[in-house]
Amino acid sequence: MTVSVSHAADVLLRGGVIAYPTEGVFGLGCLPTDQQAVARVLDIKQRDAAKGLILIAACGDQFEGWIDLPAGTGLPEPDPSHPVTWIVPPGPNVTPLLRGEHASIAVRITTNPTALALCRAVDSPLVSTSANLSGKPVARNKNVLQRQFGSIVDYVVPGDCGPASGPSEIRDFMSGKILRPRET
Repeated sequence: MTVSVSHAADVLLRGGVIAYPTEGVFGLGCLPTDQQAVARVLDIKQRDAAKGLILIAACGDQFEGWIDLPAGTGLPEPDPSHPVTWIVPPGPNVTPLLRGEHASIAVRITTNPTALALCRAVDSPLVSTSANLSGKPVARNKNVLQRQFGSIVDYVVPGDCGPASGPSEIRDFMSGKILRPRET
């Protein structure tokens, strides 16, 4: 584990909010069990709590208690060049602050090496929302990220975004319907 991931894990475990790279954009995140940190992410982003948030994890097993898929099913293996966020039935750990006004929760198995390492280091999914103010362009550049969020998050994790061209595609797990196509 790198020093930066170790430091970020300490920040998360103490209730902090971090900015970090994901598959296509930089994200803002915290531990989903810390409701104060989740509320802070929403505040930093100026995001309406009714919209809900995404959880990312290193593997499907990390979503135990967070999602409630039909018996015998599981999330598909992720494709690094085509990240997909799945809308799934929530498990008992999901709070209204994570779900927003929705009856479901958005989840993604991450393929970004830094985000993977963070999830593994804290042995938990992470709240993951794009690093931007609501309605504004997403931070894809480290300098923009640092300028916009460096003084208001507890740590900016060094690293690069993955090969995706922007935010992930969003699909409904039960129907397979694409709710937001990937950017090309």
